[in-house]
Amino acid sequence: MWTIEDMAGRRMAVWLKTWLAVMLVMLAGFAASASAQTDQRYNLGPGDQVRVTVFGETDLSGEFKVGDDGNISLPLIGPIKAQGLTTAQLEQTMIERLTPDYVKNPNVSIQVMNYRPFFIIGEVNSPGSYPYVSGMTVLEAVALAGGFTYRAKTEQVYIKRSVDGTSEETLLPIETAVMPGDVIRVRERYF
Repeated sequence: MWTIEDMAGRRMAVWLKTWLAVMLVMLAGFAASASAQTDQRYNLGPGDQVRVTVFGETDLSGEFKVGDDGNISLPLIGPIKAQGLTTAQLEQTMIERLTPDYVKNPNVSIQVMNYRPFFIIGEVNSPGSYPYVSGMTVLEAVALAGGFTYRAKTEQVYIKRSVDGTSEETLLPIETAVMPGDVIRVRERYF
């Protein structure tokens, strides 16, 4: 025989499971959306790896790494400057280079496969370079680096980021989003 308390507990458990499932689905959708938005406004740089797809032209498609000179070398059309361009801008550049001589009405798609790493130094337990994960915050980057040392200032960090070819270092809160190539410096507190 079921008591009223048993039935109320079961209803609460079902409600909690349903709520948790809905939240997980929403978070998965948000993560996918954030990744797509990051690719659209993200400027490519040395160390990034991209997948180039020229539809109907498998010989022109493949995975390419942005070299130290900021270029990617593609079959037929040779090196193309990728550094500082978004994926959409690089697609347009490729279409312009392919159109007159190689492919009639090319359809090009570019996707970032691996972002360049970010770096974390200062008052963390394991400073160094780490692979970038889309949507990562400074606090999550610190966790990857083994957490703060006991001497660390934990509210704000310096982030050195290259914007339009110039490097800027700014004091920012730990909720700030990390971008590929960032250098995060965790400061030491003195008391």
